[in-house]
Amino acid sequence: MSASARRSDAVQNRTRIVEAARAALAESHHIHLNEIAKRAGVGQGTLYRNFPNREALLAEVYRRDVEELVTTASALLAEHEPVEALRHWLDRVIDYAEVKRGVLAALEPAAWQDLVAHSHNPIEGALGHLLNAGKAAGSLRADVDAHGVLLLIAYLSRLDRDEWESTARPLMNVILEGLRRQDADR
Repeated sequence: MSASARRSDAVQNRTRIVEAARAALAESHHIHLNEIAKRAGVGQGTLYRNFPNREALLAEVYRRDVEELVTTASALLAEHEPVEALRHWLDRVIDYAEVKRGVLAALEPAAWQDLVAHSHNPIEGALGHLLNAGKAAGSLRADVDAHGVLLLIAYLSRLDRDEWESTARPLMNVILEGLRRQDADR
């Protein structure tokens, strides 16, 4: 096997491990590395070569979700009108928030505080990009900003895990409807 094929295989293994951990977090806050290795189809040695401990793996899951959430904003605006792009992005925020809750529950406070501190500005920037596009198109209110909307979204974290599925999306729809200009065409 060539060096580039080994590197490609290593990247695929790392990606499968992160995806397996993300799926496990969506099911429960209690994840075990041996279960993640099995789900990813890799040995424990491969898992530990990529992630020396549980915290490193969870931090990578979180970082990748933030990166995807941030990069998705521009892609959605390229495909949809601003309000619809924002709707799709907020839907992804729900999925991100569910994983974030699992990561934060599984990490020590110092570790998750550092992760959250580094993710706040990029997420606020992505949301600001979406809001500015909607304001420029005349479909979103001019008197809101990304910081204020993130404060509203943050309250969703107060939902209990058992009410998340039935309540988070309807509440996010309330936020979206509140962002629309009332005199704009729907």
